[in-house]
Amino acid sequence: MSDSVYVGNAGKDAALDWGWLLGHFKDVSDPRHSEDVEIKWGVHPPGDERAQWVTGEERTALLVLISGRFRVELPGRSVLLAEQGDYVVWGKGVDHSWYAEEESVVLTVRWPSVPGYKAGDDGAAPE
Repeated sequence: MSDSVYVGNAGKDAALDWGWLLGHFKDVSDPRHSEDVEIKWGVHPPGDERAQWVTGEERTALLVLISGRFRVELPGRSVLLAEQGDYVVWGKGVDHSWYAEEESVVLTVRWPSVPGYKAGDDGAAPE
């Protein structure tokens, strides 16, 4: 197998790195290293919520509901993702927060992958 191929399981791999599967924060020798995009497999228990709003966002994001019921809060708008495949996209400069109404699994894709960027100080890996 080539060193430029990685085969894994999102649920298992995500548990090792705050949910992150791909991004600038992976080792440069890892095929999952990317400066262009970040991908997160987020598993959230019911009632889980973002500790504080993300402000001054520098990336564009796509969040897709895999299972559960998940709410994304945006300025002046609350978006409920309730059916598998529901998704929301927001651009640079759009503040946001979220809340898991039920146990939820969401896939988040953000671009670009910005080194050193971390929302808040909640101990999590790159947000």
